[in-house]
Amino acid sequence: MPETTPVPVPTPGRAIIAGIVTALVGFTSSFAVVLTGLHAAGATREQAASGLLALSLTMGVACTVLAARYRMPITAAWSTPGAALLAAGGAVEGGWPAAVGAFLVVAALILLTALVPRIGTLIAAIPPSIAQAMLAGVLLPLCLAPFTGLAANPWGVVPVLLTWLLFARFAPRWAVPLAFVTATIVIVIGIARSGAAVDAAALLPRLSPTVPTFTLGALIGLALPLFIVTMASQNVPGVAVMRSFGYEVPWRPAMLVTGLGSAAGAVAGGHAINLAAISAALAASPDAEPDPRRRWVAGVSTGVSYLVLGAFSAAFAALVALAPAAVIPAVAGVALLGAFGSAVQQAIDDPGERIPAVVTFLVAASGVAFWGVSAAFWALLAGLVVRGVLHVGRR
Repeated sequence: MPETTPVPVPTPGRAIIAGIVTALVGFTSSFAVVLTGLHAAGATREQAASGLLALSLTMGVACTVLAARYRMPITAAWSTPGAALLAAGGAVEGGWPAAVGAFLVVAALILLTALVPRIGTLIAAIPPSIAQAMLAGVLLPLCLAPFTGLAANPWGVVPVLLTWLLFARFAPRWAVPLAFVTATIVIVIGIARSGAAVDAAALLPRLSPTVPTFTLGALIGLALPLFIVTMASQNVPGVAVMRSFGYEVPWRPAMLVTGLGSAAGAVAGGHAINLAAISAALAASPDAEPDPRRRWVAGVSTGVSYLVLGAFSAAFAALVALAPAAVIPAVAGVALLGAFGSAVQQAIDDPGERIPAVVTFLVAASGVAFWGVSAAFWALLAGLVVRGVLHVGRR
């Protein structure tokens, strides 16, 4: 008798749980990076909480719409590398309103990528080694924070690092979320000892719109690098991850949905949403659901979970604001170690591209800014110039 291929047994609850896990891991692993970035760009505590809420809501809607419409476990995420870029770049020319204006420009560029495919081609033309070197340079100061924080507040940082290391060995997926749980315990103990009062009204989620302004420094030094990082480190890898599990993401609709979501969230402080990359595997792999035709449920579950987590955005922001010195930077730093290692590896992997990549990395890590334009832009420019000089006349 001919062999028959076993039919996967449907497990409805499994995909739903996978979606909840995807949202929890994605949110708790990097929300501290998002808040750090928004604060660095000039947001107040209320504006940063509003940005976190806006991102959660737009991610939730994007996941739900894309997964339900295309019957694929497509998930959206905020741009964690973009948030790191904000944190490293600091306040821009024109302050927070100018940063919001830059967020709107990024949203417009994402929409243009959907409508004009050549823009995506231009982004792809940037050598990956230079794009990843820029990202690595941006991430370096943030990844140093857990270790420099040991001197500033050893009693607060050591428990966070020990928790992260222990679970990085035995349960890597939960290492950063549980490091945040440990940080929360440290913060609560600190609040109890100090007797600081917590304003209950500040724990209620609310959107805080900002009238955007547009400055040349913010457009060149923030919007352009943020767009490049979001595309090169999130959207393009996100498509590749989904393809590895047998799903072909509809590029134009995905860019339209994430572009519209980024535009909707920008005025409330959200820097950008995009296709999930690393966390995409949690919803798209066989572990989420044996039957690939039913994994789209995990995408919808992820979206709904993000909407629920958005309700706690103000509470998370309040927790960060009350944290002792160096504790939250430690959590943000360990959350970015994997991304930093990957970026460094891709930057120097090709010996022929190594020198331009190293120059790009060093300029980005230096934090130098001229005429109100951040180091990320100058890093890209320096890397491309050095590469052009070294490669001129070569075939």
